[in-house]
Amino acid sequence: MAAEAHADVSWRPSHSPWLVGLTVTLATFMEVLDTSIANVALPHIAGGLSASQDEATWVLTSYLVSNAVVLPISAWIASRVGRKRFYMACVVLFTISSALCGFAPTLQSLIFFRVLQGVGGGGLAPSEQAILADTFEPRQRGMGFAMYGLAVVFAPAIGPTLGGYIVDHASWRWIFYINIPVGILSLFLSSMLVEDPPWIAKEKEESRGVKVDWLGLGLVAAGFGCLQVVLDKGQQDDWFSSPLIVAFSIVTFVCLFGTVVWEWAHPNPIVNVRLFKNRNFATSIALMFVLGGVLYGSTVLIPQFVQTLMGYSAERAGMVLSPGGFTTMAMMPLVGFLVSRVPAKYLITAGFTGLSLALWHMTSINLSIDPTTATLYRVFQAASLAFLFVPINTVAYLGVPREQNNQVSGLMNLARNIGGSVGISFLVTTLARRSQIYQNVLVDRLTPSNVYLQERLARLQQAFTPAGPADAARRAYVSIYMTIQQQAAVLAYVRIIEILAIVTAVFVPLILLFLRKNRPGEAPAGAH
Repeated sequence: MAAEAHADVSWRPSHSPWLVGLTVTLATFMEVLDTSIANVALPHIAGGLSASQDEATWVLTSYLVSNAVVLPISAWIASRVGRKRFYMACVVLFTISSALCGFAPTLQSLIFFRVLQGVGGGGLAPSEQAILADTFEPRQRGMGFAMYGLAVVFAPAIGPTLGGYIVDHASWRWIFYINIPVGILSLFLSSMLVEDPPWIAKEKEESRGVKVDWLGLGLVAAGFGCLQVVLDKGQQDDWFSSPLIVAFSIVTFVCLFGTVVWEWAHPNPIVNVRLFKNRNFATSIALMFVLGGVLYGSTVLIPQFVQTLMGYSAERAGMVLSPGGFTTMAMMPLVGFLVSRVPAKYLITAGFTGLSLALWHMTSINLSIDPTTATLYRVFQAASLAFLFVPINTVAYLGVPREQNNQVSGLMNLARNIGGSVGISFLVTTLARRSQIYQNVLVDRLTPSNVYLQERLARLQQAFTPAGPADAARRAYVSIYMTIQQQAAVLAYVRIIEILAIVTAVFVPLILLFLRKNRPGEAPAGAH
């Protein structure tokens, strides 16, 4: 036993950790990029398959639901079949289902193949982070996560640009075909470079003969699957006015509450909820949830503003985000270097402070901004985001036995994805409701005695006079109404940004209060 324990402690990968990190980052980039590209291509998919826009949104929802189901149980699956085998199976499934999505002749078949793609994609990220945590020594782990963070943060930034270019210059099917060569390369490199450490093989051996926790598996799958449906379809179905959303919400609450109660007492849980007793881990989960909400919410915010209110094309809107991605790329190596020298809580505090200030600066957004200003909004945010992803992921593993690295990775990725879904749902819902509120306020002020209104109507009617007096008056009122809608939407965007800025600011003192100060380069428990 002593010899085995020593072998576990002294284990090092046969190949360079940087080659292993680059290999797993390749698959990460492919999976995250595909998700953001699909958002841009949705109208083209609907048109190409003779479906309505509402029907086509199930192309996104189906992926997110299957992804949310697999994320929390990926650690359990990896422990039973081996992490490398599970990881490579996910790459194969994601690649094949991508090809099938590209060939899909109907919307129904595309949705089915997207479910398969979500299953494969859901197992990739947790396995990759656990591989990095085991492959890199504690003092190098920050740089390893920085490499991984490049893919997670940069892919959504260039996704809209690349997606806009593909759908404008080729068929929407190519957003799926481009995954095929990347998947094949990733599979080849993984088979050559990735390997399971001794404790993974031991865990696999110990899991043989252990009864499957079918109830826990069912509760986790139903709970997170229904939660994703609620978040993705809530605003579209007017939330709790819809019996479907109410039913799914009840199932979500019952199943997730049941998951915590059941898994806490179970000797071999599907999801190790007892990890939340570790204050550092629980705080990291909360921080990653907020980071996911701000990251994905702000990634949608700026392109949607410039497209819907300023008339940018999808490709041009994507170009506004791209410099932010390059900023993150430039900052990640620096942050990875600092993680090994500065306590993570101080880096995270700096990141949330900078992010709050960047969002507050963005509240000056208006219809007169030029592309450079819109780009700078994103650049300022991206610089702060770089100081969050790497330190949060690094500190999450502290005090956790390395045999639980797969569990940590799965739950951290789940927190980021669910946070992203909550952020986008919040954005869409708040935008719709605040726009209506502000529109009513503005309309109430446009009374017949409003001198500005009368002057504006007179100028517009004069401009439209060639169309005829009656038509000129109608066009003038239509123009006024469109202006009111635009101004109401701008006010709603500003309100959303203010809320995000306040939320991120509130977390600054919470980080200092709850997050334990670590020693830079500190190893997780059980790794000494």
